[in-house]
Amino acid sequence: MKNRKSQNEYVRRVNKSLEYISANIDRNLNLDQVAEVSHFSPFHFHRIFHGIVGETVNDFIVRKKMEIAINRLLCNPTWSMTEVAERGGFSSSANFSKAFKLYFGVSPSQIRNPDKLENSKIGKLSSKYGKEFDPKKLYSQFITDTSVFEPEKLEEFLMNVKIENWDEKRIAYLTAPDGYEVNAIFETWDKIINWAKAQGIKDQEKNRFAICHDNPVITPIEKCRYDASVEVSEEVNVAEPFVKSTIPAGKYAVAYYKGDGDKIANFYMELYSHWLPNSGFEPDNYPPVAHYLNDSRQDGFVEMEACIKVKELSNK
Repeated sequence: MKNRKSQNEYVRRVNKSLEYISANIDRNLNLDQVAEVSHFSPFHFHRIFHGIVGETVNDFIVRKKMEIAINRLLCNPTWSMTEVAERGGFSSSANFSKAFKLYFGVSPSQIRNPDKLENSKIGKLSSKYGKEFDPKKLYSQFITDTSVFEPEKLEEFLMNVKIENWDEKRIAYLTAPDGYEVNAIFETWDKIINWAKAQGIKDQEKNRFAICHDNPVITPIEKCRYDASVEVSEEVNVAEPFVKSTIPAGKYAVAYYKGDGDKIANFYMELYSHWLPNSGFEPDNYPPVAHYLNDSRQDGFVEMEACIKVKELSNK
C-alpha cells in the first residue's frame, strides 16, 4: 500500500508539471522551471519525468509545440506564418519553418496547400516516435474528396453546431494508461463509473465527459492523453488514483454525433478544418471534450456531443 501511495504521488506531481507545460507552452520553458512545479530537484526530475511520461522534458515540449502549431495553421488561415511563429514563442518564421519541417517532414506552407501536399519525408515524428504522418488526413473530406462519412449526413452534423455558454464543471477524472487504445479506455471508464456509483453521485450517466488532449493524426496513439471524467459536487471526496479538476466556464461549440466510434477523430477534424475557419471563432486554450450520451458497448454505436472551447476570432 505504501509503494502504491508513493507511486501515485510521483504521478500526481508529474501531472502538475504537464499542466504547467500546457498552460505555458508558448513560452521558452526550461527544465528548472518545470521541475520547480513538481517539487523535485531538476537533477532527479529529468529521470522521473522520463520514467513516467516515456520521453524527455525537452522532447515533450517540442512535440506539444509542434502539435499546437499545426492546429493553428489549420484553424486560423488568416494568420501569417510570422504570426503563427510569434504566438508559438519562436524567434522568427524561418526558425519556426525549420523546426516544423524537421519534426513533420513537410513545411508549414505545404500544410496550408492541401492540393500540393505529397507524402511527407522522414521527420522526427516518424524517426523518433514511429508515427506515420499523412497530412491529407488533417483536411475535410470535402477538400480531399474522400468518403469517411456520407456527405449529406456530415453536412447535417456541421450545419447544426451550437454555441453554448457553460458554467464551470467540477469533475473527477482518471487518465487512461495507454493513450487512445480502446480496451484501456473502456477499462478506465469502468473504474471511474464504479467509483461514481459507490460515491452515490446522482445522474452520473448523463454527466460523463472525456477530455481528449491530443489528435491521433499527429500524435502517436500511446502518447495521446485521454481523461475519463464524471461531474461531481464540491462535497464529493476525490482521492487517488482519481483526480479532482474542472472543465472551465466559457463558450463551447457543441456538435451532435452519432455513428462509428472509430470515426470520432475524423469528426473532430471536420470541425477543426471545415467548420471552425468559417465560424467566426477560434479554439480557446482547452482540449476537446466528448460528452457521451450512451454506452457504445451496449448499443454498438457512439452517441455524443463533440465540444470545443472557443473564443471570438482575433485579428491580432
